[in-house]
Amino acid sequence: MRWLTLYARSRQVPASLAAVLATALVVWPLTRDGSAGHADPRLPALVIAAGAMAVSVGLGGQDPALDRTAAIRWAPRRAAHILLGGAVVGAALLAVQATGDDLATTAFVIRDSAGLMGLVAVGAVFWGARYAWSLPLIWLSYAIYAPPSAGAPTQTATWMLLPPGTDAGIWTALAITVAGTTAYAVAGPRR
Repeated sequence: MRWLTLYARSRQVPASLAAVLATALVVWPLTRDGSAGHADPRLPALVIAAGAMAVSVGLGGQDPALDRTAAIRWAPRRAAHILLGGAVVGAALLAVQATGDDLATTAFVIRDSAGLMGLVAVGAVFWGARYAWSLPLIWLSYAIYAPPSAGAPTQTATWMLLPPGTDAGIWTALAITVAGTTAYAVAGPRR
């Protein structure tokens, strides 16, 4: 159990967890006004993205050379870090909205949490843990301001704001999650 504690501290898990919870708690007053609902997906997508960005801080260790020379298998730990991070981000939003009105369906939260953690993982592979937050932020910004369209390219680009049953949203999030988690588990963060 000591290795788990050391891993969590070296990856700044306590600070990331505090940031995820704080982000979800900021939304709590908005879920209690009775006017929320499933109509506007931007707020829950923003909360999930902020949580994923908070988790991204811990995707790299203090010393990349030490991580690369360690005698342990990093791939399972890295994959678990991404998947558990997505689960915590989604669970935080679902827990907060359980005390008030629903901001999003459970399917929406699961899809966006998984997809955004995949984006964070891709960001860590290409730009390092320090800048892993930038890819979800850029993609979400585009999705919010993109003109609505029924075309497949636009639906793929705005997957995180689509209704939960939309095929383009599900498949895009799944592809990003699998590709990002696999790339991060195998390659690790960029130095």
